[in-house]
Amino acid sequence: MSTGTLLAIIIPIVVVIALAAVAASLLMRRRKLRERFGPEYERTMEDADSRMAGERELRAREKRHDALDIKPLDSSARDRYTRDWTSTQDEFVDRPEDAVHHADHLVTSLMHERGYPTQDFDQQLKDLSVEHGRTLEHYRAAHDVEALSTRHQATTEQLRGAMVHYRALFDELLSDGGEPRHARA
Repeated sequence: MSTGTLLAIIIPIVVVIALAAVAASLLMRRRKLRERFGPEYERTMEDADSRMAGERELRAREKRHDALDIKPLDSSARDRYTRDWTSTQDEFVDRPEDAVHHADHLVTSLMHERGYPTQDFDQQLKDLSVEHGRTLEHYRAAHDVEALSTRHQATTEQLRGAMVHYRALFDELLSDGGEPRHARA
């Protein structure tokens, strides 16, 4: 076989193998993002102009999150938050709107103490999505009801639902607070 024939066979094979490796790498990166962000992955893809833009956004979130100083809570802080949550739940019986406002404040305070920036709700969602993408819909739903309740437009059932939604994120933030960062995967 001549050198030209050999090159004509080998070059396409190398190109096909390289393309397959690139495709496999992209699929693995996509799968890792999907697993890490959970439902937030699909939500971001729907909001993005393209899949590449959406995935770029999620990687930017990861990079920003990695730069944050997210820290565990010590046991006394966890105990204090647990007592505060119990008090907030008890308050719901007589003052459901106030309890929802307190639950919102308590979740925000817990986020802040863990090291999440809390000034902007949209940025909170992005920062939380990296480690808490599976409970983010709970937070969105609770926040929407809390906004309704400030205008006294939320029903008692909506307020009860908001408490359940806040509790989902609260529990996750609280339980994550007990493990060192390097121990979590």
